[in-house]
Amino acid sequence: MVSRRTRFFCLFFLVSSCFFNLSNSDELKVMVKGVTSIAQTDDNFICATLDWWPENKCDYNQCPWGKAGLLNLDLKNRILTNAVKAFNPLRLRIGGSLQDQVYYKVGNYPKNCSNFEKKSDGLFGFSDGCLHMNRWDELHDMFNKTGAAITFSFNALIGRIPSDENNTTLWVGDWNHYNAKSLMKYTINKGYKIDSYELGNELCGSGVAAKIKAHQYGNDVKKLKKLVTHMYPNPAYRPKILAPGGFYDQKWFQEFLETTGPGVVDGLTHHIYNLGAGVDPTLIDKLQNPFFLSQIAQTFKNVDNDAKLFSPSSGPWVGESGGAYNSGGKTTSHTFVNGFWYLDQLGMTSTFNHKVYCRQSLIGGNYGLLNTTSFIPNPDYYGALLWHKLMGKNVLSITHEGSPYIRTYAHCSKTSGITVLLINMDKSTTFDVSVVDDLNMYAEGVASVEYINPNPDSVDSMHPREEYHLTPKDGNIQSDVLLLNGTPLKLTSSLDIPVMKPKLVDPTLPISVAPQSIVFATLRGFQAPACA
Repeated sequence: MVSRRTRFFCLFFLVSSCFFNLSNSDELKVMVKGVTSIAQTDDNFICATLDWWPENKCDYNQCPWGKAGLLNLDLKNRILTNAVKAFNPLRLRIGGSLQDQVYYKVGNYPKNCSNFEKKSDGLFGFSDGCLHMNRWDELHDMFNKTGAAITFSFNALIGRIPSDENNTTLWVGDWNHYNAKSLMKYTINKGYKIDSYELGNELCGSGVAAKIKAHQYGNDVKKLKKLVTHMYPNPAYRPKILAPGGFYDQKWFQEFLETTGPGVVDGLTHHIYNLGAGVDPTLIDKLQNPFFLSQIAQTFKNVDNDAKLFSPSSGPWVGESGGAYNSGGKTTSHTFVNGFWYLDQLGMTSTFNHKVYCRQSLIGGNYGLLNTTSFIPNPDYYGALLWHKLMGKNVLSITHEGSPYIRTYAHCSKTSGITVLLINMDKSTTFDVSVVDDLNMYAEGVASVEYINPNPDSVDSMHPREEYHLTPKDGNIQSDVLLLNGTPLKLTSSLDIPVMKPKLVDPTLPISVAPQSIVFATLRGFQAPACA
């Protein structure tokens, strides 16, 4: 007769076996070609936006912007300034949907300059707004204290009118640059630094609330270039010119670049909201679907090709990207799961030679890197900061023949060696990743060497691997609390951004990437000629 204790242990063994079998483990060999780089980003690839939306910007019966707009944001908030300062520097793009309704109150012009108000027949449902110079001074006080690199995007509709009553989205006429020139002159006289100027927001192709024909817009950008060259005679301090700042339309982009010609546009900016509407109930599924996330790759390739073909000096930029439009997803865009999309976007765009990637937004909406009301960093803030500190500008080829649910990217490290980014979207599989150095310069060859310690008995004979494992609190991918190597990332008692220390790992061991986790790993002993 079987005892009760024996039956208990048998049952325990069966349950435990079933439980542990839910988690699989796969070995994965990734090939990094360190001989040459495949693309190059700007030194400061990470960028975030500050938008003009007022408190009563609402979508889907929610108003997630609060006091996060440019005209009402608390610029003295210590968490905000510390969050920007931590990047040293962080690129900030000042722009957004309402920018083409903003007038700059410089001197006595314009005579009537009011704040945004709800207006049923206004663009995006709002009236024109006003940037007063005292607010411009306050913004630059924050920018100067934090060392931010500023892109300012001008109102491109001043001087234009809707074409006719039946086609109110097409605006015609020349851009009136008088107000922009006045702001530029004020900015120069104050000694404020601007990294780059942009003209208009989402006016290309079919536009959103308004559009401009490519030839007309091209001539206006040439006017902006001439103005900036005149106002900033010293090339060493002259801001770059960015355009067109909208959704990619191949015919429109190419006609625009043909109109401007080479040497006018320094950054070819386009916007990405490839996840669809923030209210989409399938949003959480899209964020974990590598096949869906890959669909946007052709756009990145096309923009890069257009830049190379029509204006070789115009590196492509993602000028604004929030993933899901209309302020993002309420239960996803500020949580851990959004990092699958965001960090994958950073990796993907860098392989297609994009120089800068601007996340919508630094604060505001559901997709802010910082919480709209508390200013506490959301998970993607830390992902962006780790990228900024670890991933250098030289992009390396990295490939594997394993599951599509693990995404892999590699760059020269900002210090020495290489850094790999591993994104595991699989819900049950741990990947044990070995990094292999592909020494062959030619595609048909097979030369490679596994990155292993030549003296396994002495870990000190090689640099230990530095690993940063990112996971959500309690395993909940919709948590807005991020764990680094198992410890929650929290602000210090003085409201500073916490120091993010890696765990040091024996380099002879594979990198263990848990289900639904993200890993940055720096391999200092990896000899990549492209990184020399």
